[in-house]
Amino acid sequence: MDIVSALRTFQRVVETGSFSAAAHDLDVTQPAVSRQVAALEGHFNTRLLHRTTSGLSLTAEGERMLPMALRILEAVEELGDAAGSDGAMASGKVRLSVPAPLGLYLSERLGDLLAAHPKLSVELLFREEGSDMIEERLDLEVRLGPVADSSLVCRRIGWTTAFLVASPAYLARKAAPRAPRDIKDHECLCYNRAGEANSWSFSNGSEDISVRISPRLTACNAVAIHRAALAGAGLAVLSHIIANPDIAAGRLIPVMENYQPSRLPVTVVYPSRRNMPLRVKTVLDFLIGAMAQDPSMCASGADRPWDG
Repeated sequence: MDIVSALRTFQRVVETGSFSAAAHDLDVTQPAVSRQVAALEGHFNTRLLHRTTSGLSLTAEGERMLPMALRILEAVEELGDAAGSDGAMASGKVRLSVPAPLGLYLSERLGDLLAAHPKLSVELLFREEGSDMIEERLDLEVRLGPVADSSLVCRRIGWTTAFLVASPAYLARKAAPRAPRDIKDHECLCYNRAGEANSWSFSNGSEDISVRISPRLTACNAVAIHRAALAGAGLAVLSHIIANPDIAAGRLIPVMENYQPSRLPVTVVYPSRRNMPLRVKTVLDFLIGAMAQDPSMCASGADRPWDG
């Protein structure tokens, strides 16, 4: 029995709460997970998990073993880091949740990551607001704005850049706003991020100004708002990731350029900094590097990611 592999399987079963969920995360079969846990119990001649029709729970022995198992796994990871990564191969699936614009940006770059790590796979989920990471079995999640959940490890990896835009057809019907107070006279298309659909915030470099809006269209996905703006339905605040190609081609026009949409921190969160699997660390490093390649996301103090 590979005791390190068995301990990793035991840890994942405890974290996910089921053999099937652990098997999904580890990209193995459920019987393989059951055999690993059974081998571990046989090795120590003690039952580690109660198995009932309602789920799994740790036995008293399992409760005592889990912290020691985590320390062993962390030490193994540290030994791997000390020895260098030449012999290490990232393998397995990583579930990564991101807002839609960033997901589009990353999807154009993930091919290089996967080519460099043949045994690694990534499940990319587009989410516009925070998830229950344990319940959703997420390894990493990117969130915009402040992160309120103090149980998560947070690492700021950049800042948003957005533009207030409209199509030429819309601006032919209505004069472009020159200041935030003018927005009340316009049709507003709102990306409803985490239920925030009643205001837009702008900055002129010296002050922040929040404007109440009554949107004619709201959507929980920025791509839908982007398409509505291209169709001439109204003003929209769009990420530079989505808007830049259309601005360059003249399909969208930036307006009110003296008042830019307020920037938001971009933060990657994960359940624990202890014993991060190599597959997750590999994707995290890729994510940080991809953000750093875009000056619009790493400017204004975001060029040095920090843990907090």
